[in-house]
Amino acid sequence: DGQTGGEREQALELGERVLAQGVDGRVAFAVTDRRILAIAAGSGAFQVASFARGEALATPAELGDRVLLFVTNRRVIGFDGGSGNLVETRLGPRETVQQTALANSVAVAVTTRRALGLSPFRGGFFEVRLGLDEAEPTLSASGDVATLVTGARILIFRAATGAWEERRI
Repeated sequence: DGQTGGEREQALELGERVLAQGVDGRVAFAVTDRRILAIAAGSGAFQVASFARGEALATPAELGDRVLLFVTNRRVIGFDGGSGNLVETRLGPRETVQQTALANSVAVAVTTRRALGLSPFRGGFFEVRLGLDEAEPTLSASGDVATLVTGARILIFRAATGAWEERRI
């Protein structure tokens, strides 16, 4: 831990294999064949999200300075480096993640039905619904702001407020 100088460890289960790991800024993670482990600087312990039977990462883990984003075939899981907590939202029937964008302090996942913003300053996912006419949006993230441009509107997610702003086109 670069902040406190301490070390944290988490034992692997019998036969468990590490598939990926990473560290950047204040957050670090490891993905095994059974679970996701995430930790923030100054945290007392790893946060753990176990995979359900048949669940696996759909895309590689994404790492920012204060946020982590994991997309499985059933859930979107985020790690908020501010509070040191894992947060998740289940994907609905026939709902899939279309795009993701991540920067230092913001992460966004866009599904076929909604956009999910993650902030390390406010904690949790912040959701905005997308209409049927908003297919194939353009998504970008920088610093602590993410921008989603659809055919009908521009949506801006600010990590500092944990809120989506909307501008009609």
